[in-house]
Amino acid sequence: MTIGASNSKNSINRQFAVWAVGQIKGAELVGVDLNDFEMPIYSQDREQENGIPQLAKDFKSLVTQSDGIIISFAEHNGNYSVAFKNILDWMSRLGRPFWSDKPMLLLATSPGRRGGKGVLEIAERTLPHQGGVVAGSFSLPDFNQNFSAEQGIIDNVETDRFNSELNKFVASLESPVAV
Repeated sequence: MTIGASNSKNSINRQFAVWAVGQIKGAELVGVDLNDFEMPIYSQDREQENGIPQLAKDFKSLVTQSDGIIISFAEHNGNYSVAFKNILDWMSRLGRPFWSDKPMLLLATSPGRRGGKGVLEIAERTLPHQGGVVAGSFSLPDFNQNFSAEQGIIDNVETDRFNSELNKFVASLESPVAV
């Protein structure tokens, strides 16, 4: 399952997540567009009045059915995009662990020099408490200079760093954790 954690139609993070899964031989792409899961902003009042939206249940079902999750985070003011955070808030009402103990490759990119490192640090810290098993993490700075739709990551140092994290993720898919 891949998630570009932005609701932008031209999201570089969605592009990056889709490219990343394409680097895994034999991987089946189940891409998630956050725009397909737009729900009212979470509040206890809305939940009490209307229950949990079906879209939250559908999103949770996709998580449950996946073997692993690749998320590329857009950084909005140093945090998750509102679209992603709202889905998290609704999904959390369906019980824990809401990431279903799935292996995760966490990514972030931006046009800037930090490459979304702030939001990536938040995700690395919080997703394990929500049932995500962080197997790898990578931030690509200067997306427009370091990424090409045709070639992928074009900087050799960044390519090596990405491949190292991708290999950790792939190994976690091949070696299930004993329960």
